[in-house]
Amino acid sequence: MLEYVTGPDDPRLSDYTRLRDVELRKSLEAERGLFLAEGEKVIRRAVGVGYPIRSVLTTPRWLASLEDVLGGATVYVVSDEVMTGIAGFQVHRGALASMERLPLPAVETLLKGGARRLLVLEDLVDHSNVGAIFRSAAALGVDGVVLSPRCADPLYRRAVKVSMGAVFSIPYARMDDWFEGLSQLRSAGFQTLALTPDQAATPMNEVEFAERVALLLGAEGDGLSSRWLEEADLTVCIPMSAKAMAAGVDSLNVVAAAAIACHGLMREAGS
Repeated sequence: MLEYVTGPDDPRLSDYTRLRDVELRKSLEAERGLFLAEGEKVIRRAVGVGYPIRSVLTTPRWLASLEDVLGGATVYVVSDEVMTGIAGFQVHRGALASMERLPLPAVETLLKGGARRLLVLEDLVDHSNVGAIFRSAAALGVDGVVLSPRCADPLYRRAVKVSMGAVFSIPYARMDDWFEGLSQLRSAGFQTLALTPDQAATPMNEVEFAERVALLLGAEGDGLSSRWLEEADLTVCIPMSAKAMAAGVDSLNVVAAAAIACHGLMREAGS
């Protein structure tokens, strides 16, 4: 159903307004159980895995390309100028969709689902980093992602956008209890590897992986907490070149480290 809207303050567009106010968006999304998907490709991926569309906000020139995925959803059609006024930025991919969230599985369910390679994210708060890590994990064959209680929301708009919709293609769950979180992983038979920039740790390429492996990644800047570093079965690192070390480059950012580590995890995973 098409509804033409002429102004950014129309109450029908409440799902989409003030997108730059991060705290407001977080509160709104939690309260209403929604998230925003930006762009045709991301919207298609979300619909393809079963997320229901609440509504779509788009401009006339994007209607035809989205028609086959919209079903009976309400579509608010606005001018380019109104779209920019609503979003607070240029929406280059032409459309925003308000999607209903699906219930997250319990961590226990994810662990019992036959996964062999997991990423476990501890307190990563940057949505862009979380989205980029999900993209690497999905591309490189990781079976799932476990989030600590304070980790950023993978369905926040920025995370979804950066991941190019990869957050929809890899299962994830959120811990209820950070303090005992690694015990739950070990009880399910996972070898826990704590990734650290410390070059005294075991290089990833020298690790003898168990049948089931959970790789722990820590927060931007601070890295993993001392508790998780101490509790992990093994601390591991990505070896830096001597030239880099001599130049003072002794670590990678968490996104680059995650991509390299995900590739390393696949060495003995049959991928």
